[in-house]
Amino acid sequence: MLGKTQPKNLCLLRLSAIGDVCHAVAMVQHIQRQLPKTKITWVIGKIEASLLKDLDGVEFVTFDKNAGLQAYLDLRAEFKERKFDVLLHMQVALRASIASLCIPARVKIGFDRRRAIEGQWLFTNRRIKSQVQPHVLDGFMGFTEALGLSTSPPHWNMPLSDEDELWASDQFSDEKPLAIICPAASKAERNWHSEGYAKIAEHLSDKGFLVLVCGGPTTMEILLAADIEQKSNCKIMNMVGKTSLKQLLALLKRAHLVIAPDTGPAHMAVTVGTPVIGLYAHSNPYRTGPYLYQDYVVSCYQQAIKIQYKKPVDLIPWGTRAKGKHLMNGITVTQVKDKVRQLLNEHYPEMN
Repeated sequence: MLGKTQPKNLCLLRLSAIGDVCHAVAMVQHIQRQLPKTKITWVIGKIEASLLKDLDGVEFVTFDKNAGLQAYLDLRAEFKERKFDVLLHMQVALRASIASLCIPARVKIGFDRRRAIEGQWLFTNRRIKSQVQPHVLDGFMGFTEALGLSTSPPHWNMPLSDEDELWASDQFSDEKPLAIICPAASKAERNWHSEGYAKIAEHLSDKGFLVLVCGGPTTMEILLAADIEQKSNCKIMNMVGKTSLKQLLALLKRAHLVIAPDTGPAHMAVTVGTPVIGLYAHSNPYRTGPYLYQDYVVSCYQQAIKIQYKKPVDLIPWGTRAKGKHLMNGITVTQVKDKVRQLLNEHYPEMN
């Protein structure tokens, strides 16, 4: 799309969320491998920046959405004397499109017309090619194709300091393999129930794992973890609200497996090569599931969509969410145990 001219500098606009910026890292590092002389600047959300700071070869400019108008004024001032060859406008939210007006660039690439919702197409002058039912990460890789680059499987080199890795190693001994449960998504309805997590914790403990529960400091996450502990008959190490994102990433890297619903830590685990059992009901796991570990997903999304829309998934718009507060109850303990067995057979057969 850009011909044979390699951009001298490139700006990426992707503010949130944790899972999505993890997908975007694979894209950025794909660009770096093929365009090593191109300088990359990333406009990113404040929380997400705390995870990705120190990413090699990337300049981060933080956009604090909670600052309101001041965030846009700060962004405009940041780029007042600068101009980019290319802007990759990778977020369709209107606030991101307004932010794109503060980023001077000759070429502004956005999603294809079908996916450029919320008027994103009005803020760009180029588009990526249309894709058929892509995973979010594959959608992002479409931006590399728009730059004229070849495609390849994603690889990640996440920024983890020796200090963070040492902190993680100090939290427990290596006498037992580590299984991490990250039970909470951003919305409570996307969480599996505490009884199910408790039974899976017991199952993992019986197989010789040290079970660790992780999450953020919100009241919902703290209460869910406490309920899992109360209902479980095994020892659980509760680290909910006790880690930074960098420390959580270091813990996920040390784990043998992770169990999580549709939440950021599931994708963080993928970036450090830890197998993930994903639990899905509201969103299509083929679009938002753990990219390298789709075989370990437990999903009742397809059934929920068929009931709600009277059509199979293939006949509704890609990315349609299923609605309902209790959809995750369609996932059974037996299904999750089956995925644990499958994962262990394929990665750690000596432990099954």
